[in-house]
Amino acid sequence: MEYRLVYTTFPDRAAAEDAARALLEQRLVACANILPGMVSIYRWEGKTERAEEAVMLLKTTAARAAAVVEAVAARHPYEVPAILVLPVDGGGAPFLAWIGAQTA
Repeated sequence: MEYRLVYTTFPDRAAAEDAARALLEQRLVACANILPGMVSIYRWEGKTERAEEAVMLLKTTAARAAAVVEAVAARHPYEVPAILVLPVDGGGAPFLAWIGAQTA
């Protein structure tokens, strides 16, 4: 089985937690880590912007990754949300098996 880590950001911790709970209930992800307090500096519509955000890291399988991206985008308040799917090249076998079991 192949695994993926999905990276995204939300405007605040509450929005990230709401999305995480929905993804867990749908068994699209095994776990969501939310890291509040990130500062993003980026260019948007020709201007440099600064925003405080919460990072969310989602653990899932390759088979569920596209559905995770779709579900995150559907619940996201941003016009262009940051959503990246990263391959997992390895890890602890029991942990990876747990991800697979939780998303089955």
